[in-house]
Amino acid sequence: MTTFAAKPSDIKKQWTLIDADGLVLGRLAAIVATRLRGKHKPGYTPHMDDGDHIVVINAAKVRITGNKPAQSLFRWYSGYPGGLKEHTQGEILAGKHPERVILKAVERMVPRGPMGRKVMGHLRVYPGPDHPHVAQQPATLDIAAMNRKNKRA
Repeated sequence: MTTFAAKPSDIKKQWTLIDADGLVLGRLAAIVATRLRGKHKPGYTPHMDDGDHIVVINAAKVRITGNKPAQSLFRWYSGYPGGLKEHTQGEILAGKHPERVILKAVERMVPRGPMGRKVMGHLRVYPGPDHPHVAQQPATLDIAAMNRKNKRA
């Protein structure tokens, strides 16, 4: 018996639509990262990009539990003295680009390096209910129905 290793001709990418309205951020990000890598498929091959394209809508309505909206910080350094910048998750979610909270959560769950950068290119996140990927006919994935802890009121 031989170990299965996917070839580029074996890979079939699908489009998946996820509505993030009321979903818990960490649980959503874990499921999205798994599907981006292709780990949900029986023919998963670690060195191949066999994950799906994921479209997340209503990113501005995602839930962050506990004190994380006020305590979880995004930090970056401008390169100048005194240039340490930081924003909390709550500030970013209430700001101009709330989809960045989901993007950073998923980005930190996929591997760093060339494979992670390629996989992150298959993730599209939109703050509202509209998206331009209707022509791809994405299949809807109901994450709230998978586990009762995935959705908060």
